[in-house]
Formats: sequence, C-alpha cells, structure tokens
Amino acid sequence: MSVNSLLERVQREGTPLIDGDQVTFVWHGSDPPLLRGDFNDWNPETGPRWQTQGRDLYVCHLAFPPDAYLEYCYGPDNDRMADPFNQRRVNNGFGQYNHFFYLPPGAPTPLTRRQRSVSHGTVSHHVVDTGHLALGSQRAVTLYQPPVREACPLLVVYDGADYYRRAGLANTVDNLLGGNRIRPVALAFVANAGHKGRLVEYGCCEGPLLFLLGRVLPLSYQVLHLLDPTTQPGMFAVMGASMGGLMALYTALRLPHLFGHVLSQSGAFQLDGHETVTFSLVRDGAVNPVRIWMDVGKYEWLLEPNRKMHALLQSRGYAVSYREYPGGHNYTAWSNDLWRGLEHLFPPLVAPDR
Repeated sequence: MSVNSLLERVQREGTPLIDGDQVTFVWHGSDPPLLRGDFNDWNPETGPRWQTQGRDLYVCHLAFPPDAYLEYCYGPDNDRMADPFNQRRVNNGFGQYNHFFYLPPGAPTPLTRRQRSVSHGTVSHHVVDTGHLALGSQRAVTLYQPPVREACPLLVVYDGADYYRRAGLANTVDNLLGGNRIRPVALAFVANAGHKGRLVEYGCCEGPLLFLLGRVLPLSYQVLHLLDPTTQPGMFAVMGASMGGLMALYTALRLPHLFGHVLSQSGAFQLDGHETVTFSLVRDGAVNPVRIWMDVGKYEWLLEPNRKMHALLQSRGYAVSYREYPGGHNYTAWSNDLWRGLEHLFPPLVAPDR
C-alpha cells in the first residue's frame, strides 16, 4: 500500500487499522513514540518496534484473537502523547486516559446501560462510621435492592464505588434479572480506603472482615430483604477485581459460613513474586463448600498467578470455574466479562423457556 493510500485509509477508519486478526498502528511524524499497552504489560522496554513505511510514516503490526479488547498509549506516563487518529479514550482510573480498540466481533456489553424495558432495583447511599474496624473514620456503602419482594442473597462488592460507577454493576444485574438470566441478588458496594489504604486492607487483612461483620452486614440486614445465613449458610457472595479479587477469595476462605460464593476478576494472588496467604489457606486448610468463579485477561501480569491458583483450587476439590478473556487489566474488560460470573454463581430460580 502506498503512503498516500495508507494515510487516506487512516483518515477514513482511524487507528489502529484492523484486518482480521492483524492490527496496524500508524504514526505520522518524526521520531515515533513508545507504544505501550496491555499487549506488553505497559513496559516501554518490551514495546513492539516501529517499521519505516515512508518519510515520517511508521507502522507497527501486531496480531490478536477475535473479541479482544485492548488499551494502549503513546509515550511514558509522565509525557503521554495522544494518538491523533484514535478518538476512542477511556479513563484508566489514575487520572489519565488510554486509547482502546476492539477486534471484531468484540463490542462493549449493552448490559451496563440502563434499559427502559426492564424493572430497576432501588439504590440507597450510606456513610458508615468505621470505628476501629477499618482505615479512616467513615466509609461509603451503596446498597442495591433488586425489584422483587422475596428475600435474596447478598453480594458484597469490594472496590464498590468503581464497580458501581465504572463497571455499571447495578444496571447489569437489572438487565440480567429482566432477561431471567440470574436469580434476584442484592448488592452491597463497599468503597475502598483509597490507593494506599486499599493495598493494606485488601492484602488479606482481618480488619475489612471485621468491618463487614460489624458494620456492612448489619446495615444490609436493616435496608435490604435478605436470606438468613443462619438457616442457609454460605448463601452470600463476595466479589472484587485485582487486589479486590484476592480479598474476595480470602473473605470466603475465612468466613465460608457466610460467603459460599466468590467472583474473582484478575485476582492479585501473587505480589512482587511472592505468594499471598491465600495459597496456604487453600493448600493446607479445610475444603469448604465454596463455589468460585475466576476470570483473568490473557494480556496481564496476573495471568500466571491466576492459573496457579485455579490449578491449586481444582487439586483441593473446590468447585471452581475459570476463564481467560482476550483483554487486559481494566474495568472495561471486567465489566464486559462480568455477566458470565454472575450467571454461573446465581442461575435463575426458574429455568428460562427454550
């Protein structure tokens, strides 16, 4: 393809150019920037190399599987450059924006959008005094009551503010309920303690468990119509992503009489090359009747620790389901894949018509 034809296509379609499983990044100008993304763990030292296509024109070719969702940026974090041919951007959660693209037939899930055709649950926002049970003096908790009268299980959501706002979890539950794809489930979105505090609390710490028992669950019993875990042990569930995914599994391992269902997305089961205590608890502890759903991106640094944890859970006899999706470590990928875990852990009480 000539330089002019390539630039005309770029102007018409935007970048990266997609041909089947082939993806082509294009840079027009001198000194092409570093290309970093999910595909190289955002490491500029291992970034793909640009090829000269013509004067001041450079291309970079990569291949990805169907349905892949990937984010990328140009340049280092402290001096990012926009891709002038890609207007698709998403907040990365750290005050910056990443460009993104999907490979066909991949697309954003419609489940996160509020639909007029389904009934909507009731959402209430609360501020809870933490006392000595968690970092800080107060913590935000958002509760979701599904649009049903019968008592239902509770799903505790770590990093609750992000799952509520960025992942659209309440809308997803509304839409899955509306399609009779899951049973009714209530939600407790528990905010984290901020970036540094989150690393402490979610690193298999006992404090957040005491906060759940002493503050979040009593509030949930008061506001929501919940099943009684004393008569139906293990009916509650807990979920999270990354450090929150680690903490979700830890919570169930420590409190299986309450939390018999786990949804872990990209669980950070290994940190700085060291196993977390969850490996010891699974390897050496009693095997409780806990059902676990794990998913993780094929393009992220936590892939191998998740494979290792999945294998260990299987070897110990846990009921664990595992999926690797074609994406990275971000809320778009998690929200796109979330419905699978919800359908697995909360199948409808009445089977849908076929």
